[in-house]
Amino acid sequence: MSGSLPPRLAPGATIGMLGAGQLGRMTAMAAARLGYQTHVYAPDAAGSPCAQVSAAATVAGWDDLAALERFARSVDAVTLEWENVPVATVEHLRRFTSVNPGPNVLSVAQDRVKEKSFVNALGIATAPWRAAKSAEDVARAVAEIGPRCVLKSTRLGYDGKGQARIGEGTDPAEAWAAIGGVDGIVEGFVTFACEVSVIVARGGDGAMVAYPAVENRHKDGILDVTLAPARVAPETAAEAERVARRIAEALDLVGVLAVEMFVTADGAVLVNEMAPRPHNSGHWTMDACAASQFEQLVRAVCGLPLGSVERQADAEMTNLIGEDALRWPELMAEPGARLHLYGKAEARPGRKMGHVTRLLPRT
Repeated sequence: MSGSLPPRLAPGATIGMLGAGQLGRMTAMAAARLGYQTHVYAPDAAGSPCAQVSAAATVAGWDDLAALERFARSVDAVTLEWENVPVATVEHLRRFTSVNPGPNVLSVAQDRVKEKSFVNALGIATAPWRAAKSAEDVARAVAEIGPRCVLKSTRLGYDGKGQARIGEGTDPAEAWAAIGGVDGIVEGFVTFACEVSVIVARGGDGAMVAYPAVENRHKDGILDVTLAPARVAPETAAEAERVARRIAEALDLVGVLAVEMFVTADGAVLVNEMAPRPHNSGHWTMDACAASQFEQLVRAVCGLPLGSVERQADAEMTNLIGEDALRWPELMAEPGARLHLYGKAEARPGRKMGHVTRLLPRT
């Protein structure tokens, strides 16, 4: 099979999910509401948040070709909740069934240098950056960009992991060692008014819908609160949406794309990062929109028309990190609070255990 998107999968079909975390869990729940089943595949699938709500689970490595083939033949389409699934895994699966987003999208999203280059080639602005393959490269980048930078590993790293801040007097060799001495990217600090993100869904026919830009506030490098819609000027929100749509189209994405952006004091929009999957900053859509970001992913990979992104209320989404989740009795007793727990047994520091959404009058 070529791996192109099927024209349409009827309810009763099975969606394969690569990755077993909370994003897969919430996608599986959205799929079940529409009448689809989910079969999750991941090395850590056993007892995982996604497996708890899925019809089947395969526990196997990303390089287990025989297991991948069995999995592919047991489902009708495959998607993912984690953009760092090896490209070779997706290419192998595409021999047997459709997989979206595809390897071309993942190859860009998995590498920060490729990602920045791709975005800049579209004429879209980012913070100044330089690739760095050594401590000497880091030193040169700092000399060119300025003393206030952040060094990130080119691959992996999220929620503040795989990063080292650089300031006046920072030893480039120490920063290089802090990210593990791997290929990296040096990004200049941006003085920004706020961070926003836009989530776009795109179907195999090229149809696109975009949720309104939302404002993201972080704590200790992890998303803390998302406000929907963002408190920015209408023209800034429109530009953020235009940028996200342009990137999704250029990637030829089938699925869901989240684009995080900085908004400067004068209203300019600079792309920070992107993720071709449902995103933490889109969790509010589960409670405030006719169709959530998770339902949009199901619709896109099953060849269905995309759902409405109409916002039925404003919303404030707060992550429950680590022991925050122990407040569940209080949150369940709070009138109007919409509590979502991810089924994780152990509350560790920095671990996303759930989220709570509070709906507000629409502005």
